[in-house]
Amino acid sequence: MGLLLILTLSYLAGSFPTSIIVARLVKNIDIRKHGSGNAGMSNVVRVVGWKAGLVVGTVDIFKGWLAAGVVAAWPLGNLLISDLGVVPIMAGLAAVLGHTFTIFGGFRGGKGVATLAGVLLTLYPVAIPLCAFVFSLVLMRWGYVSASSMSAAITLPIAVALLPLLGLEKAEPSLIIFSLFVPLFIIATHRSNIQRLKSGTEKKFEEVMILKSRKPR
Repeated sequence: MGLLLILTLSYLAGSFPTSIIVARLVKNIDIRKHGSGNAGMSNVVRVVGWKAGLVVGTVDIFKGWLAAGVVAAWPLGNLLISDLGVVPIMAGLAAVLGHTFTIFGGFRGGKGVATLAGVLLTLYPVAIPLCAFVFSLVLMRWGYVSASSMSAAITLPIAVALLPLLGLEKAEPSLIIFSLFVPLFIIATHRSNIQRLKSGTEKKFEEVMILKSRKPR
């Protein structure tokens, strides 16, 4: 019963429709009917503005942290689990599913990147700087948030494998499996973005492309 309650509360926490609420309050629009149609931070930045996007991103990260770091600490009763990382991972995944398929928005939510970052903040925070570096590097070079998100996700299992070799915290077996799942999930939620990248119709943030190669005169 304790585990079911944890997963339910985590899903509900993740389901909080941050972008939908913020876009409605600031511009009185349904964010899912504008821009890319995605109910996430990047679309809010593009349609509503960076301040609103910052609020959305912060809250969405908090949802993941809340589920994996707080809700997962709920007593499990007599249920014994040898790997202590399993419950926070399950709670975190429930929050991400809630964000992606929010019950408060017709099961149409965001891509889960920010909420996954919040989960990672609880599970393995030492990997965040490396993933954030890759995200920023790709974004500043090509300007695509989707490509940046997928690149950061692919970096996660590499970081989990390599960082312990540098003397940093070793990951639990459950976290290693989780890190392999993350890129698959993020790529799956970005299927439409991948198609637009292939067709050259994916929108980019030109203003952040400070590493863009300059054409020779």
